[in-house]
Amino acid sequence: MNNKMIVKFDSVSENEAFARNVIASFLLPLNPSVDELSDIKTAVSEAVTNAIVHGYPDATGEVTLSAELDDRDIHIIVSDNGVGIEDVDAALEPFYTTRPNDERSGMGFAIIKAFMDEVKVVSKINEGTVVDMCKRVKSVAV
Repeated sequence: MNNKMIVKFDSVSENEAFARNVIASFLLPLNPSVDELSDIKTAVSEAVTNAIVHGYPDATGEVTLSAELDDRDIHIIVSDNGVGIEDVDAALEPFYTTRPNDERSGMGFAIIKAFMDEVKVVSKINEGTVVDMCKRVKSVAV
């Protein structure tokens, strides 16, 4: 199965659930297991939440969710044009957070990395962040 999609939405917290549902619906033709579906939805949720909370801390901006199915692989990109990440290597470390007073655990990227097969993060200050994720869906489509 080959297919692709792009969705753009405002960086408001209500759209985190929207993104989870969009990616779940898009993935269904691959007949993922419950665990695979949950892992991918969680990874997308974390990436979108990061874009909303950290990409646009003082304003509403645009978040882009794109996905492509290629055979049994799903390739997902969550991007924003926000403030960017000053130190990507540090941000990828568990428990790193720039907002400890907001009760942020700093586990977003660690969760994404745990649930996806490949994760790349590229960011530029005042230009935004791109979270690029891939996962092979092992369940076979019916």
